[in-house]
Amino acid sequence: MRVPANLLWKPDLMIEEMIEKDKAVPIPFITIDATGIVEHVRDLMVVSTCKMKMYTFPFDIQSCTLSLKSIIYPEEELRFQVINDSKLITEWTRQMMRNESEWFLIDITVKDQSVPRFFEKQSVLIYTIRMKRRSALYIANFLVPILFFFCLDLASFLMSDSGGEKVSFKVTVLLAVTVMQLILNEILPSSSEWIPLIAVFCIGIFGLIMISLLETILVMYLIEKDSASKEKKADKNRSLSEDCGNTFFKPVDFNFNNFLSDVKKWTHCACVCNVSDEPPSELLSVAKEDKRSQQMEDSNSLEKLPDEMSEAVKALSLLLSRMEERNPDYWTRVAKKLDTIFFFVYVIVSTLFLVVIFSVWINAKDE
Repeated sequence: MRVPANLLWKPDLMIEEMIEKDKAVPIPFITIDATGIVEHVRDLMVVSTCKMKMYTFPFDIQSCTLSLKSIIYPEEELRFQVINDSKLITEWTRQMMRNESEWFLIDITVKDQSVPRFFEKQSVLIYTIRMKRRSALYIANFLVPILFFFCLDLASFLMSDSGGEKVSFKVTVLLAVTVMQLILNEILPSSSEWIPLIAVFCIGIFGLIMISLLETILVMYLIEKDSASKEKKADKNRSLSEDCGNTFFKPVDFNFNNFLSDVKKWTHCACVCNVSDEPPSELLSVAKEDKRSQQMEDSNSLEKLPDEMSEAVKALSLLLSRMEERNPDYWTRVAKKLDTIFFFVYVIVSTLFLVVIFSVWINAKDE
């Protein structure tokens, strides 16, 4: 027969881990069997606490407990009898579960314990629920995109180092990984004993991409250094050519200091303008005739000065030309070698990092 629930005595049972009040609608009837068995079925909406281990997220397996006990009755007045068949309990639970959401129920075990309470003992039933997280969604929405971003960073080594497109591309990839880290921060709990492997994975990928970005900036700086030196050399040659023209076509100044500066300009023009190896005799003859009366001694010294300076300038220009022929675009070649070496080192280090992370992931998952 079925009688109203408020007519019979019912044990005051509670779930110790429950942190919110039950919001399920209570069943107002109790079923009494002819053998004396009283059946009281209740649906509970349980919100409980559980200490989770997030080290292997999203491949983690969690074990949560639900402790069923009485509030006031000791063990002598209220004692539990349980079914110890774990497979049967697990099968019943799976039949009653409406939605497992992101969790897959592995098994449920029950254990009867006697725990002390003040000066007496109480009987407690401890249900241990083992659940496995469904990781397919996290792999598709989180791990795979990060690996795609990393592959894009590897592919950026094929881009040209001239211009700022490569740097802007790498910065965009770095910002994309940063957004994925922010999403991960919302998924993972803030309190954890160990840093989850997925966080180490994201930090490692972020560090590798950042090092790659710094290397790209260094390579572009070295290439720009060669470009700047070429522009500087072209500007210098242009200015020397202008000075050469001004030297040959401006009126002669018979001041000694001005004449000395003209000779220096002429010696510089000897390299740029491809003039004759011999000094300009006409200019020297005009200077000697005008200065013969006042600066005879200075004119004698000036006869030797252009020859010595022109020889020194020609030797220096020959040395510089040989050095430039020997090492044209020196920093560009250094940058290309550095980029090639860094690419191979980058691939090796990143491969080792991924292998170590996934191997630790698998070992921790099996344990």
